[in-house]
Amino acid sequence: MNTPLENLPESCDVLVVGAGPAGSAAAITLARAGLDVVLVDQQSFPRDKICGDGLIPDAHRALAELGVLDEVMALAQPAHFVRCTSPRGRQLDVQGTLAVLPRRQLDEIICRAAVRAGARMYAPLRLTQLLEEDGQVVGAHLQQGSEQRQLRARWVVLATGAVPQALMDAGMALRQRPSAVALRCYIRNPAMTQEITGLEVLFHRSLAPGYGWIFPCGQAVFNVGVGIVRPPGAKPDAAGQMNLREMFHKLGGLSDTARRLFEGGEKLGPLKGAPLRYSLEGALLSRPGLLVTGEAAGSTYALTGEGIGKALETGILAAQAIALGSKSAQGGQAPAFSAAQVRDHYQAQVDALRPRFHLYERAQAASASPWLTELLLWRAQKSPRLRRGLAGILNESTDPSRRFSLKDMLRLLSS
Repeated sequence: MNTPLENLPESCDVLVVGAGPAGSAAAITLARAGLDVVLVDQQSFPRDKICGDGLIPDAHRALAELGVLDEVMALAQPAHFVRCTSPRGRQLDVQGTLAVLPRRQLDEIICRAAVRAGARMYAPLRLTQLLEEDGQVVGAHLQQGSEQRQLRARWVVLATGAVPQALMDAGMALRQRPSAVALRCYIRNPAMTQEITGLEVLFHRSLAPGYGWIFPCGQAVFNVGVGIVRPPGAKPDAAGQMNLREMFHKLGGLSDTARRLFEGGEKLGPLKGAPLRYSLEGALLSRPGLLVTGEAAGSTYALTGEGIGKALETGILAAQAIALGSKSAQGGQAPAFSAAQVRDHYQAQVDALRPRFHLYERAQAASASPWLTELLLWRAQKSPRLRRGLAGILNESTDPSRRFSLKDMLRLLSS
C-alpha cells in the first residue's frame, strides 16, 4: 500500500494530505469519480492513532457509503447503546447503532479501500510547504527522510487532523490551541466482557468540565480514557496533561464497573494523549486550490469527543465538491462548477452540518453543571419521550434545529 517515493508522479488532479478517515474517504470518492488522486501520510500504515475508537451512527452511514462497512464490522465490536452515568451514579442507556474498532485497524481498512479505488498512496511522506502561484495553491513540497519532491495538483485537500502545524503553515488556522485534550489506554480484562457490552460515558463532578469513557473493543480489550475541554486562555500542555492523568486515575473509583475493570485488568501500553478540535471551528475551510476537511476543520463533536463519522462525512463532501468542478476522466463532460463554486458548495455543505454541532455544544455547556446532568438523566429515566429524543440525537434521526432548544429542554424536564 505504501508506494515507493521514486514512483511519485510530477502532477495529479488532487493531492490529499493525511490518510486518516477524512483523507481516505476523500480519496475513495475522488478516485471513484475518475480523478487522478495521490494520497500521502507522514506515517507508514498500519499505525496507531489516539482516539476513543467509537463508531456512532453517522460513522456507520459514511462507511456504508464508502463501501467498507461490512469489512469494518467483521472486525469491530458491535454495541447497541451508550450508557451515560450521572455524577451520582444514575445510569441511562441511549439506544443506537454503534461499534468500536481501534483506529490502527479502521484507518488501514479505509486507506486500502482508497488504493483499491485507484488512489496512489505514499507514506511516510511529509508535507513541508504548499506550492503557490498568484495566490492559488497548485501543489506541495513533500519530504521523505532527506529527499524532497514537488508535486503539482489542481486541488489539495488538507486532512491533517487536530495538530495545527499544517493549518498554520497553510494560513488556514484561526485558532492554534485545541478545543479539548484527551488521554486513553487499552485495558485487557476477560472477566468484564459479558458486563461491559455498550459504550459507557461517565460524567462526574470531579471530571467536570470533562468526562470519562469505557468502550469495549472485543477480544476482552477496552478503550478507557478521559477528556477535558480546554478553557479559553488555558496554560500550555504540562498542566493539562497532569490534570488528565489525575482524572484518569480517578476514573476507576467513579463506578463499580470501572473499579472492577481497573482492579482486575492488565494495562496494554502507556497512557497516550491527543488534542481534539471541536464544532467546525478554528480553521478556514478553503482558499483557492485548497480545501480543509476532517478534524483539521474541527469535525469532532463537543461533549463526547466523537469525530470519526463527521471526519468521514466532511471528507466525502470535499471530494464531491471537487468532482463537480472537474471533468470526468471517464466521460469527459464539462465540469458543473467553477473553482469558486467548488469552494462555495463545500462551505455550504459543511455549514448544513452545524446545527448538529451546536446541539452538542449546548449539551457540553450543560454537562459542566453536575446538577443539570443529574436532572436530565433522572428525567430521562421517567420520560419515554425524552429517551426517544436523546436516541434521535445520537442516531441523527431528528432535526437538530428543532429539538432541544433551551425552551424545549425545560418543557421536557417539567413534563
